[in-house]
Amino acid sequence: MKLKLYHGSENIIEVPEYGKGMRNNDYGRGFYCTEDIELAREWACAKNHDGYVNIYEFDMSGLNVLNLNDPKYNILNWLAILADNRTYWRNGTIAEEAKEYVKKHFLIDISAYDVIRGYRADDSYFSFAQDFVAGTISLEKLSEAMRLGKLGEQIVLKSEKAFRQIKFTDKENVSCEIYYSKKREREREAKKEYRVRKRAGAMYHELYIIDIMREGMENGDARLSR
Repeated sequence: MKLKLYHGSENIIEVPEYGKGMRNNDYGRGFYCTEDIELAREWACAKNHDGYVNIYEFDMSGLNVLNLNDPKYNILNWLAILADNRTYWRNGTIAEEAKEYVKKHFLIDISAYDVIRGYRADDSYFSFAQDFVAGTISLEKLSEAMRLGKLGEQIVLKSEKAFRQIKFTDKENVSCEIYYSKKREREREAKKEYRVRKRAGAMYHELYIIDIMREGMENGDARLSR
């Protein structure tokens, strides 16, 4: 199966290089792409200047793919990978202990995978994850928050094999006058809706991180996917 992928950047990247990228990205080092060209255009202008959408053909044949949006995984699997890679986390309350619990009980070994599909934690969405770990919102509210503002899904190339199967086909110039504003507006709307839902309070049955820790919940617990 072949996919058309987009990578928003300040630069034209005709040959993505294995081993490059920041260690503290969502899923560690890798080449981060999307199938949504509109999101790629926003990412191209993330620093408020013009950029490029790099366009690729990606051959998925024979690749081992971890799809974190598959029903067999829950949002805590995504959060555990985020906790293992992102370096800045809010201090205080139960956040540090909670982060370690999530990593211990929900972290997936991603070393065997060529490609990862999952949420992209833009700054506002990362703040939602931090609220959950700090115990201020429920698991249900976190799941709702991650669907706000059309966050979209990213596809990350992780292995040398995956990098050999991506081919640059074209590029597109992107104006920050249009797409930086679009990115800011999308995040503003997500935060606004999040605040409304947060003020609405939680239902008695909703799970907080302290409940998950006290009950010793792990992968496969039906209460995490209700």
